[in-house]
Amino acid sequence: MKLIKTLLFYFLALVSLFFIGRVVLFTLYFDRFAQSDVNYWLSFLYGLRMDAIIACATLIIPVVLLTLFPRQAKKFVSTFLTGYFLIAFLLFIYIECATLPFFAEYDVRPNFLFVEYLVYPKEVFNMIFSAYKLEMFIALILLSASAYFYLKNKQFHNFGHLFETHYVTRFILFFPLVVILTLGIRSSFGHRPANISDAMYSSHRIVNEITKNSFYSVAYAIYRNAIYGNKKLDVYGEMDIKDAMTRVSEELNITLSENHGSPFSREEKTHFPGTKPKNLVIILQESLGSQFVEVIGGKPGITPNINRLSQEGILFTNLFSNGTRSIRGIAGSVSGIFSVPGKGVIKRNKSQTDFFTIASLLKPLGYYSQFIYGGESNFDNMRGWFLGNGFDEVIEQSNFINPEYTGTWGVSDGDMVDRAHQEFKKLSEKQQPFVAVMFSTSNHSPFDFPPGKIKLIDGIPEKNELNAIKYADFAIGQFIEQAKKEDYYNETVFVIVADHNIRVRGSDMLPVSLYHIPALILGGGITPLKVDRLTTQPDVLATALDLTGQNLTYPILGRSIFSDKKKDLSLMQFNDTFAFRVGDKVTVLRPEKEALTYIYKNTKMIPIEHDEELEKNALAFILTMNHLYEERLYN
Repeated sequence: MKLIKTLLFYFLALVSLFFIGRVVLFTLYFDRFAQSDVNYWLSFLYGLRMDAIIACATLIIPVVLLTLFPRQAKKFVSTFLTGYFLIAFLLFIYIECATLPFFAEYDVRPNFLFVEYLVYPKEVFNMIFSAYKLEMFIALILLSASAYFYLKNKQFHNFGHLFETHYVTRFILFFPLVVILTLGIRSSFGHRPANISDAMYSSHRIVNEITKNSFYSVAYAIYRNAIYGNKKLDVYGEMDIKDAMTRVSEELNITLSENHGSPFSREEKTHFPGTKPKNLVIILQESLGSQFVEVIGGKPGITPNINRLSQEGILFTNLFSNGTRSIRGIAGSVSGIFSVPGKGVIKRNKSQTDFFTIASLLKPLGYYSQFIYGGESNFDNMRGWFLGNGFDEVIEQSNFINPEYTGTWGVSDGDMVDRAHQEFKKLSEKQQPFVAVMFSTSNHSPFDFPPGKIKLIDGIPEKNELNAIKYADFAIGQFIEQAKKEDYYNETVFVIVADHNIRVRGSDMLPVSLYHIPALILGGGITPLKVDRLTTQPDVLATALDLTGQNLTYPILGRSIFSDKKKDLSLMQFNDTFAFRVGDKVTVLRPEKEALTYIYKNTKMIPIEHDEELEKNALAFILTMNHLYEERLYN
């Protein structure tokens, strides 16, 4: 029958389009899983299930129009479906094309991040245009050619002849066709329909990502965020919140407070009492992974200034970041909290005011607070979050007069540190104690930085992450040398810490080794020390506050390295996956999948038998982080 043949043609065309996209990804990343012990060929079988879901959903509207509408409407239906399928195919082709640069950048198929940053069109489109010109050109050619081919061949969109079939026959076909498509969309006879978790059939993350369907991945992420946000946490497991809080308290070695406010708030006495409390400056380095820092095992020649300065301060050699996005690193380094499920707290409604930060902590003690950023601070809602949570001033791109260099993401790190230096000099001259957060921009695609400042690394393009990191390191060295010439250097604790690694690339469900980042604490009177214990960004913050030389009461979920109560653990987040590490044992929690336990050894994740207590503690951390946010208890 013509109607069934037409629908089958479009079903196969859609599935073939997705299949081609999967083959391209499979081929490009084959070396990443070729030596693994998973059956990666099953990616095409499980992937077909994902593709069929989208194909069936796409055909629902055509089935309704072609079976229920009378013959008199055939012109309207034919015109509508011509446009409908044209838009559908162009949309799917576009997303398949966009998958390649997105995968190269984030090591995953497009997800909620794919649409989340569309609210920042200037930064995003400037980055895309600067870094992906060739990909954009190829996609434009492919889309134009596809549209021309489709419209030129009328046999592909001649729907009028389908109305020659008697209306009663078409009406009768409506019911079995809808049932078939509904079953295809559910892709399951069970209580629950299939979803994105069904693509995660193996223990190899890249294979699972290839198995997914990009459009489904984006659509499911949008749906889940709109319907549940961060509220549907039973996908990780269930636990009474009191039990969860108790477990977290015991793991962190922090006694729960019965007073109003944060249950983790407590007084921490300084190990460095002095006559005058010190200033605090946190220099957040964009995407500075440990693999670039020689002094903690990375490549030589990329960060000579950090390597040199490490001999003068406290070097953290075994530090792991909260997550993979800047907002997670900011929260960990400025508020001392672990990653909250869902969107980061910097972008969430309930954390825009009365959320703990170092500014809100030190403001009652007379400190003036600044956030200094070379870009536009409305990105990721940074301006609103900092100003709403105790910071007195935000200095951003528009506040720089005649900067030496401006790139895609804002003024250069050199301009940023020069401005910070001038600000700190003025505050110091007025005897005004201060706390500041500086956030670099250079090490971000397309890796813009001013020419002539560094000797470029041989054998790579100028605009490369390695050269961008080397320039960021140059700016750090420049800033510290400037500061040392002024009185405020000896009166200040300086923290240099990465927000996260540059990219999370790896086959593991959560590649722990790519959360390894550097941190260094400098300043007058600080005794050089190498810290090899497992630490987190909240630990670095607690240590820095300890070094300011005052007793403080705060809810930071980390401990100073000088405290005998510090525990060696970390909580890491990657999209909707969490890893909880205690010592060398790691458990990974994923939505609607059983928890997995590993031993982390020599940067490798080695599967072992389930550690039920560790897995329960990981769930406890996820639930507790969410509870602290939802009930506004982190203050």
